[in-house]
Amino acid sequence: MDALGRVVHLVSRLEVHLRGRGRARPPTVSGGVNSNVAVGPDDKTLVYLHQSNTQPAEVWITGRQLSSHTDAGIAPLDLHPLEEFGFVGALGDSVHGWILKPPGFEAARKYPLVYLIHGGPQGAWDDNWHSRWNYQMFASRGYVVAAVNFHGSTGYGQRFTDAISQHWGDTPIEDLMKGLDAVARLPYVDSTRMGAAGASYGGYAIYWLEGHTTRFKVLVAHDGVFDLMNMAGSTEELWFPYWEFGGTPYANRALYEKWSPLNFVRGWKTPLLIVHSQLDYRVDLSQGYEAFTAAKVMGVPAKFLYFPDEGHFVTRPRNRRLWWGTALDWLDQYLRPAPATGAR
Repeated sequence: MDALGRVVHLVSRLEVHLRGRGRARPPTVSGGVNSNVAVGPDDKTLVYLHQSNTQPAEVWITGRQLSSHTDAGIAPLDLHPLEEFGFVGALGDSVHGWILKPPGFEAARKYPLVYLIHGGPQGAWDDNWHSRWNYQMFASRGYVVAAVNFHGSTGYGQRFTDAISQHWGDTPIEDLMKGLDAVARLPYVDSTRMGAAGASYGGYAIYWLEGHTTRFKVLVAHDGVFDLMNMAGSTEELWFPYWEFGGTPYANRALYEKWSPLNFVRGWKTPLLIVHSQLDYRVDLSQGYEAFTAAKVMGVPAKFLYFPDEGHFVTRPRNRRLWWGTALDWLDQYLRPAPATGAR
């Protein structure tokens, strides 16, 4: 909104993918994402926050960095920029993903992989400094990090976004597995040491993958959907499951049952960390309890991290420290090689 209270619609070609002929003028700031845009009184000046995978948010004004509060803290860190990759996914569509290499990367080495799955599911991974799911935090422990914008993600056209509705367990999962194939072929990725982590829909995908593949050595599910029938009656976002699954569970039970991870726990084998919070009204705490019970009944190594004072997102600094410590230690337990006998 400008100084006169008028709504201003901004269009930014942050990522432009060209095929064949054509030219594209690059954005004012290359890489990263812009947010919190304000229009100056002259209707020509833009003030906004700019951030990227290697730089937390700072204030910019029309292409020029104005603040530098985080520069000193970031400078000594070995932060690699995100790299893009693509592949042909479900429905024959091009699917976009990101790769991040760990600090001290050596091309001749093989690194374990952490595969991140976003929530929404109508959301997307982009080149930002995420305060919760930060690519660099995973990479800091010596992991290659990969993240795919599967069908259902935003930013690739409405048809691409809508393709996930009524297809939670097939179309996006096909993308995730084909993306995993592409990443596993990279010469520096150790395909025998791969783990996956996700939140919300990403947590749903973790539970789904738990019952359908053994390619991952370890899994992390944060506030994931485990039982779709339960979800439909317990979420505060009541309209959402009706939209996603073509009606209420009373009228369209077959589809809810078809895509519910609950119905595939007999295939569970992979060690699983479950995180859930008391104040999560989007995906009720009972979802986490159900999944943890299923894991224990099936004899799957499992751990439950519970936050009594958090909702769908973990926001308090002390809780974030616990979240990161627990998640990274869990991944390390199964993906990093044990020290040699006698090593100190």
